[in-house]
Amino acid sequence: MRLTRFYIPTLKEAPAEADVASQKMMMRAGMIRKLAAGIYSTLPLGLRVIRKLENIIREEMNRAGAMEVFMPAVQPSELWVESGRWDVYGKELLRFRDRHDREFCFGPTHEEVITDLVRRDVRSYRDLPLNFYQIQTKFRDEIRPRFGVMRGREFSMKDAYSFDATDDGANKSYEAMRVAYTAIFTRLGLNFRAVEADTGQIGGSFSHEFMVLADSGEDTIAYCGKCEYAANVEKVEIKAPADVESGEALPLEEVSTPKMKTIEEVSGFLKIAPERLIKTLVYKTDTGEFVVALTRGDHDVNNVKLARAVKANEVTMADDAEVFKATNAPSGFLGPIGLTSVKIIADNAVRVLRNAVTGANKKDAHVRNVNHERDFPNATFADIRNVKAGDPCPRCAGGVMGLARGIEVGHIFKLGTKYSEAMRATFLDSEGKEQPMIMGCYGIGVGRTAAAAIEQNHDDKGIIWPSSIAPFDVAVIPLNMDDEAVVKAAEEVYAELMKEGLDPIIDDRDARGGVKFNDADLVGYPAQVVVGKKSLAEGKVEIKNRKTGERVSVAPGEVVAEVRKVIAGY
Repeated sequence: MRLTRFYIPTLKEAPAEADVASQKMMMRAGMIRKLAAGIYSTLPLGLRVIRKLENIIREEMNRAGAMEVFMPAVQPSELWVESGRWDVYGKELLRFRDRHDREFCFGPTHEEVITDLVRRDVRSYRDLPLNFYQIQTKFRDEIRPRFGVMRGREFSMKDAYSFDATDDGANKSYEAMRVAYTAIFTRLGLNFRAVEADTGQIGGSFSHEFMVLADSGEDTIAYCGKCEYAANVEKVEIKAPADVESGEALPLEEVSTPKMKTIEEVSGFLKIAPERLIKTLVYKTDTGEFVVALTRGDHDVNNVKLARAVKANEVTMADDAEVFKATNAPSGFLGPIGLTSVKIIADNAVRVLRNAVTGANKKDAHVRNVNHERDFPNATFADIRNVKAGDPCPRCAGGVMGLARGIEVGHIFKLGTKYSEAMRATFLDSEGKEQPMIMGCYGIGVGRTAAAAIEQNHDDKGIIWPSSIAPFDVAVIPLNMDDEAVVKAAEEVYAELMKEGLDPIIDDRDARGGVKFNDADLVGYPAQVVVGKKSLAEGKVEIKNRKTGERVSVAPGEVVAEVRKVIAGY
């Protein structure tokens, strides 16, 4: 490919709206352009990356026995009503009506469509197992699309769906996908972890997220430094303390705490450690019910865990007016004592506290010597807090948890019979009895993975692509387009690279060397072959390794071998 014939509209500066490295660099490198909030056009350079990424996904999915299909993006509401998701999915579901006033949605995922497809033709256990996948455009109407293609509204996803006759078979299908995903992200050259995760609105019995480790990641994952256990903070298990603290339960004592609302203010004023306080927060569920959550002062409530504990789809923090409505007490001075008309969920760490401090449910006052058995026996205990670095591992003895930031690029679910039962996707077993198919679903965000690769692999000059998905393997850069010998040598190198099966681009623009170098570093070609008068006079050309910055001079006939060596080192 010749750069004079290839559309790469690079920018010197990223648009002001770009706020993460991948968004800045994809826009500067001429890979994407914004059409609307969360909706981007993919330009030729970006599409080359996407296609290479898709090819790796296809190869590993095919190797795992999945079969590619392509399903409609527009889905009739009847299927979603049948599955039970039409009224619960939320505003992220883009709904519309056709000219006949029939309701549809633009698919954010395809569980309903694939279940309908399979139930039409599969009749016997002999037809199973099956696994179908597609790479297709989805739409989720995110309230705050941001970070470029990292969290867009319209995006490309590889989604796969397995159907099995037995639970053992479903576990094998799930494991086959876990292995395939591991192979995909390994081939992409990414530093990643597979972590246990919450199933969310997709549903199912268990799931794993594949997280690319990056400081810019939106998610926090917890991992054991001793064993292989890792989980999203929404899923990580926290061991309940074994024993209640020793000591006699002392009488309650109200103390004045004027204008002291925060944990830091109260603990400093009373000269006690934050872990001696019980933090009392009010949440509202998606059904409008209020719930009070209790944690230790040094712990934070995890909203997903709390929602799971109260069997809600989601919970949100109540505002001051709602707090007063639920508790008849002011925000900042709440406590569980006397709250009998609202559900109380306390974290397991609260159960073991002896003679703790809470709000007094009236302005400018707190209460000492609070004990749950005597003072709020109506509380239900559960794991509802965020994990902290240094917490003990729930799976091994002696391990402690660490925290890291991650970008979710893949998610696999064991769905069970959630959709097959609701939509009557059944088969006849070996005894002629009707049974629901056992399903799994498996997604990879394609554009999101490309962006995550940049977040993990870049410097202040630009992108450092993993060689497996770089838009071109190597850039041939002639420095003097008015010098016939330089142009001839560059063209010969370029032709030889193509002949040997590499994927080169030649920068044949009549531009200064600095412009060419800057653009090559920005785009992130793994190797650069620089042809100039001075080196050519010595019978050499220079090869630069974009990842390491190392430069070597070789004879033109040695370029292919040296470029292969550079690429192999990525």
